[in-house]
Amino acid sequence: MRKLTFIIVLINLLLTDMVNAQVNQKNYDQNPFGLVYEGAITENIKGKINIHPVTYKVNGIDIAANVYTPANYDVSKKYSAIVVAHPNGGIKEQTAGLYAQRLAEAGYITIAFDAAYQGASGGEPRHMDKPQYRIEDIRGAADFITQYPGVDANRLGALGICGGGGYTLKTVQTDKRFKVVATLSMFNSGQVRRNGFQNSQLKTIQERLKQASDARAQEAAGGKILYSGVASITDEEIAKTSTDLYREGYEYYYRTHAHPNSTFLYTTSSLMDLMAWDATDQIELINQPLLMIAGSKADTKYMTDEAFKKAVNAKNKQLFLVEGATHIQTYWKPECVLQIVNKLVNFYKINL
Repeated sequence: MRKLTFIIVLINLLLTDMVNAQVNQKNYDQNPFGLVYEGAITENIKGKINIHPVTYKVNGIDIAANVYTPANYDVSKKYSAIVVAHPNGGIKEQTAGLYAQRLAEAGYITIAFDAAYQGASGGEPRHMDKPQYRIEDIRGAADFITQYPGVDANRLGALGICGGGGYTLKTVQTDKRFKVVATLSMFNSGQVRRNGFQNSQLKTIQERLKQASDARAQEAAGGKILYSGVASITDEEIAKTSTDLYREGYEYYYRTHAHPNSTFLYTTSSLMDLMAWDATDQIELINQPLLMIAGSKADTKYMTDEAFKKAVNAKNKQLFLVEGATHIQTYWKPECVLQIVNKLVNFYKINL
């Protein structure tokens, strides 16, 4: 009976994924900006929310970004601005773009960008995920958007999603141009790469550091770049994945919201930097207003809880839970997005 139930569930998952993948492919093919989220802008219309693809450099690397401007945008006026940092494996056309667009609908100028070495941004080798680079990406987005026509540089906020949330927490510790900070489903990349998800790999830390060191040595010798993570996955493998984060993440990134620029891969040598890093180190330096949002059922919630507790000097500190939501559901599920956007807008309005 259990085997039959599993087969039925697997068939339903396969059918759902096929439909979702077809819908997503249609959306990606038809959207001139390559956006894959629900309700994405398809054209710029005068007086409406508009999207502006831009490029700029961060430490000599070309960064690809989208700037969203609010309805009736007027360069002679002054607007608050929000820098949106995407999840690990994500790009600006997915959930980062969704929240950037929704915040623009609320009157903010927003920027969603691809991290250096990832997405449509430059940098070699591809898919490096080093914390110092991700932090510089956020600072670089601040450099650019504070010079954008109509932006009030004294009213700059941040929103970091998943891994982008951890990197945002670290950025605002020292970059006081950001007057307010919010995170959504924060993921402490260093902690997870070091300890394993939910501290499941504590016994293999030294072994994995050796693998990362060997990968760096191979790169230095001109050898093949080694990658960690998941390049592709079958529907059966998705169905057998035990954690909500990874099972639903595979569905999101490889099925329902797939984009050719998005990948779960990262260079193995990146672990040399990631495993010695932690988003909560020196978190007491955050003295800006802080809002942390997570799904009440998210298996990543422990990371938000830990960071929130340690941020002892943050002003007007708030923890907001989306009842019944998992980590990935906060990326796209309409009822979750509505709650989150309303909370973000209220928080930014009061503190920015």
